[in-house]
Amino acid sequence: MTIFGIDPGFAIVGFGFIESDGMRSREIRHGAIRTPAHTPMAERLQSIYEDMCVLLEAYRPDAAAIEELFFNTNITTGIQVAQARGIILLACQNHHVPIFEYTPLQVKQAVVGYGRAEKRQVMEMTKVLLNLSAIPKPDDAADALAVALCHAQASTSLLSDYTR
Repeated sequence: MTIFGIDPGFAIVGFGFIESDGMRSREIRHGAIRTPAHTPMAERLQSIYEDMCVLLEAYRPDAAAIEELFFNTNITTGIQVAQARGIILLACQNHHVPIFEYTPLQVKQAVVGYGRAEKRQVMEMTKVLLNLSAIPKPDDAADALAVALCHAQASTSLLSDYTR
């Protein structure tokens, strides 16, 4: 199964594609969609949508795994990320790719085995689980690969019907 992991953002959208049989996973590609600062939000959203469509058409994933939003104190940034996340979901929906959403806690639990793991631990385990020579860069791409790994684990669970 090809899984498209996504770490949503509006300045940087991390993405990662993995192939998984439920037991072993391998990285296919990772990277980031970047939108320039001081560009009108509508243009940034259009750019994200178009780049997502290119990726979806090129890799034709079986599933998209996206991290749910985690709001801290900056509501303005949260709203902008939510808008970008909506565009990302629309692109996946328009390409008929099933969407699965995971909280940061679920991703940490799946990748590290501890829901309160530090970001560095998640990045290191992502590298180990995918047998990579280095932690993927940028961090957003490493996060996206971790979300994809989370789905790879969840999709083989007896509880997988409850992850949607």
